[in-house]
Amino acid sequence: MVVDRAAIAAMARGFGPEPVVASVGSHSALDIADGASTEGFRTLVLAAQGREKTYSQYFRTRRDAAGRAYRGCVDEVWTLPKFADLAAAAQQARLREHHALLVPNRALSSYVDLAAIEEELSVPIVGSRALLRLEERSERENYYTLLEAGGIPFPTRIPAPSAIDALAIVKLPHAKRRLERGFFTAATEAEYARKSEALLADGTISREDLAQARIERYILGPVFNFNFFYSALAPRDEALELLGVDERRESSLDGLVRLPAAQQLELGAAARTPDYTVVGHGTLTVRESILEEVFRLGERFVEAARRHAAPGILGPFCLQSCIDPEGKPWVFDVAVRIGGGTNIHLGLGHPYGNALWRGPMSTGRRIAREIRAAIAEDRLAEIVT
Repeated sequence: MVVDRAAIAAMARGFGPEPVVASVGSHSALDIADGASTEGFRTLVLAAQGREKTYSQYFRTRRDAAGRAYRGCVDEVWTLPKFADLAAAAQQARLREHHALLVPNRALSSYVDLAAIEEELSVPIVGSRALLRLEERSERENYYTLLEAGGIPFPTRIPAPSAIDALAIVKLPHAKRRLERGFFTAATEAEYARKSEALLADGTISREDLAQARIERYILGPVFNFNFFYSALAPRDEALELLGVDERRESSLDGLVRLPAAQQLELGAAARTPDYTVVGHGTLTVRESILEEVFRLGERFVEAARRHAAPGILGPFCLQSCIDPEGKPWVFDVAVRIGGGTNIHLGLGHPYGNALWRGPMSTGRRIAREIRAAIAEDRLAEIVT
């Protein structure tokens, strides 16, 4: 049973006009903290032991005598033996006592058990905790369920290796680094068998994951991660915003594609099979004639999410897409919270968010501004679960 939303809303209102904005110290935590600090909130990062100095030293907030931040954006850091420990009863109580509003990123839903987030984490989450499970492809109902329900184009699923008759991508987790990808491509069943056996042999993937892998048609085209924001506080015709677009930098894939073909062929067999480990992001814009369709896909996803689990999308979400040669976006992955690449526009904002808000507007700042507006209008209950 999902944590009672009414109780969470009452708890959040009891935090008063100046709650602390908290996040798990990974992925887009700096964007969340920077945006919250810009909007005047104090910030808290929950860091794992051995990974805390980024936040506790290098981005630690320094304030003048009047309390104004002049350096950094992270006011407090709590170091935990492991991220999952934030769901412990004592840590939950500490977060409540600290008046913390928790902004979910991928690290939260990856390192903390989803059932614990849904049923036990009695801390206000800015966003929809009921949707986080949709990101797991192994679930019977996942983001493909919403894409199909919304009539949103996504790559065709190939039922079995024997049905591969053109370039396909096989989606499964890395065997050792579970948050990373053990993806590979294949154009024939024989290529699938050859590559999968090689990856199994070197420990990149496991047979258990391979048996559950999703095989889908590979869309030839550049990748655009569309970072949206949906406001529960705005009039419906103004609620959907496109804040920015990013692309992934993946190792060793991006290193390979920088090499001329002749040099690629000189590499050993193992080195010629790319890794899809995300190590960074870049910023993009998209041709304006495509934007209308991008907004249509965002609107359809919002409606599908609302039908699936009310209240649906609250705040940021990301549709990760390829655009084919005809200019048609195909959505191949979804984030139902702040995306992993939004640090590209922290501090400076992004052309789309800036154009809309007439000043620097990152995803982190947009979240904080929504919190600020909800408090001012006594509508905090509408943006937390």
